Amino acid sequence: MVEPERILIVRPSALGDVCRSVPVLATLRRAFPGATIDWVVQAEFAPAIAAHPALDEAVGFPRERFARWWLSRAVVREMAGWFAELRRRRYDLVFDFQGLGRSGLITWATGARRRVGHRGARELAWLGYTVRHPPPPRAHTVRRMMSLLEAEGLEPIYDMRLYVSQADQDWWRTQHSRLISGREYVVVAPTSRWPSKRWPQPFWSSLIGPLIDRGFGAVVMVGSPAERPQVDAISRGRDAGDLIDLVGATTVGRTMAVVAGAGLVIANDSAPLHMAVGFGRRCIGLYGPTDPELVGPFSVPDAVIGARRRPAGVNYKDLLAGDGLIASIRPAEVLGRVDRMLAGGGP
Repeated sequence: MVEPERILIVRPSALGDVCRSVPVLATLRRAFPGATIDWVVQAEFAPAIAAHPALDEAVGFPRERFARWWLSRAVVREMAGWFAELRRRRYDLVFDFQGLGRSGLITWATGARRRVGHRGARELAWLGYTVRHPPPPRAHTVRRMMSLLEAEGLEPIYDMRLYVSQADQDWWRTQHSRLISGREYVVVAPTSRWPSKRWPQPFWSSLIGPLIDRGFGAVVMVGSPAERPQVDAISRGRDAGDLIDLVGATTVGRTMAVVAGAGLVIANDSAPLHMAVGFGRRCIGLYGPTDPELVGPFSVPDAVIGARRRPAGVNYKDLLAGDGLIASIRPAEVLGRVDRMLAGGGP
């Protein structure tokens, strides 16, 4: 491979996937220390990677703004300008680590001489590539991404570390002191876009008291503004000293700061779980219809508690699945895992 001068990573979403994609950045920086390395990411997720020392620039993709581009001439002009600017950057090596139609289009639009992705990528994304490598069979999503780099002759660096901006660190330091008097705390992330991934709200409520009894100063609950209805039953009537409800009250960067300081993180299959891995926090991930062997917290399999019986081929997007699978995980099982983690010590 000719030594590239300008490299682009294409991995716009979702937030959890962005967080666990940082090994590709670490690998590229080790291989090409003098190159400019940028990353196309959904604009609101940019704080997840913007502070990473290996990155030159997070190029925000305004997905929500462009979602219905055909309805507005102004948006069509904006989108054309965004793609034109991307092409003007003159990247010579581009990797599509998402492998969907939108990311394939972005990859193609760069006009780079070498555009790399997986053969047969979904939604015809492969049409945007000049180099197509076969994907590995049944591999964790992190290893699947890294396979593209290995196919290009690069040694994979599985560095999952995430970084928080100084401003977000300072914000949480102030809030931590004010809300919890600097004591150790648990982060719970009980929300998900998909109902089938949501552990029932009463189960989350039942954890709060026992976690406080185990010596934590508070339980801090995180989630996005759109997920507010998913937690109302958890926070209702709860002592504010035990439960710090930050759902809808933090940015991505501030959520990262909260997770980075946690003594323990308990989450559905969602972004805060992968943040916990990136910050080396003790974590427990609750998995119903999704397969932790493919999308679980990378390199920490002991952090997973899965549904007792997950039928082959079940799809988490299937609304008929409901929360039946994930509800088979009982609170006592989660608390038992907490006790074993606390007894073991360390992150």
